[in-house]
Amino acid sequence: MEKRISSPMTEKQARSLRSGDSVLISGTIYTARDAAHKRLCALLAEGKDLPFDVEGSIIYFVGPTPAKPGQALGSAGPTTSYRMDPYSPALIKAGLKGMIGKGKRDSNVIAAMKENGAVYFGAIGGAGALLSKCIKKSELIAYEDLGSEAIRKLEVEDFPAFVIIDSQGNNLYETGRQEYLDATKEK
Repeated sequence: MEKRISSPMTEKQARSLRSGDSVLISGTIYTARDAAHKRLCALLAEGKDLPFDVEGSIIYFVGPTPAKPGQALGSAGPTTSYRMDPYSPALIKAGLKGMIGKGKRDSNVIAAMKENGAVYFGAIGGAGALLSKCIKKSELIAYEDLGSEAIRKLEVEDFPAFVIIDSQGNNLYETGRQEYLDATKEK
């Protein structure tokens, strides 16, 4: 089922999403990869403010290419999410409600999602040029020294993604694989 959601998200909104849902995201999302996540978690550990309000936020695991003339951002395809696994639980506990990436997440991330009402979205790898068309505005807000991995505030419109892991821990990577295996046994 396709759903339209806005970011920032409420916990109620995040908890209403189910693994397998197709979503179109509009609003504000932030970019961050592992180096930025490490810095964010260091700030949390020191009790310092983050460079953006994490409450209800969605972080997109992406290192976009530079924008071409007339574009807000260049190609913006998802990066592999497991590199953020050591850091995601702390950010989820601080109020993060959504993450966009590709690939599996570890049990600590899933436990934090269940406890705090967060979801993991998957974006299509290899479709970065198409995904960038949904990005209407990009503003560098922190860690410029990280280059393409700096934190950016993005304004997106109808950014397509799928709920891979919902706030109940249902995981499309597992259920989808099982459905496929069951279907091939029937033949």
